[in-house]
Amino acid sequence: MLIINASPRKKGNIAQMVAEMSEEAKNHGVEAEVVEVQNLNVRPCMGCMQCRSKRRCVLPEDDAGHVLQQIRECEALVIAAPCYWGNIPGTLKVLFDRIVYGMMDESPRGYPIPLHKGKRCVLVSTSTTPWPLNILFHQSHGAIRALREICHYSGFMIVATIEKGGTKHNTVLTSREKAKCRKAIRKLLA
Repeated sequence: MLIINASPRKKGNIAQMVAEMSEEAKNHGVEAEVVEVQNLNVRPCMGCMQCRSKRRCVLPEDDAGHVLQQIRECEALVIAAPCYWGNIPGTLKVLFDRIVYGMMDESPRGYPIPLHKGKRCVLVSTSTTPWPLNILFHQSHGAIRALREICHYSGFMIVATIEKGGTKHNTVLTSREKAKCRKAIRKLLA
């Protein structure tokens, strides 16, 4: 199982959720590898579109290619990202921009062909906007929407989503939130 953590906060809500999920995977005998996006060295995409025909990025090798290889090798994926302006953090967007060629292909007419069909994933987002406004105002919901788009066109089946609002004042996971994280992993591994 691969967990992509796009939060820079070492003790924030996303980090706590990732820890719960990693522990639950371990309890089921599954190795969970965590990729900390903020520690990656990933150059931005140039938009040259050469990766579509060459099946690789033309930029000098950096951590984007390594993460793509981990995604290819994983059987299950968790993407955890805080909400930044109603969307995913720029660091995560840059990563997915750089590895699009390994996530989906195109038919001769330009229709997307998913390259990870059959794999399962869980999506997680948090927002400082209080619940339920984080969903109604498309804050954490906006980040989940962006992640759904990436996973959909890549072929991942989304088995669970978790959204937590009000993280500015709720800095520690409740027992209910921990249970929700563990339940999502059990569903992912089922």
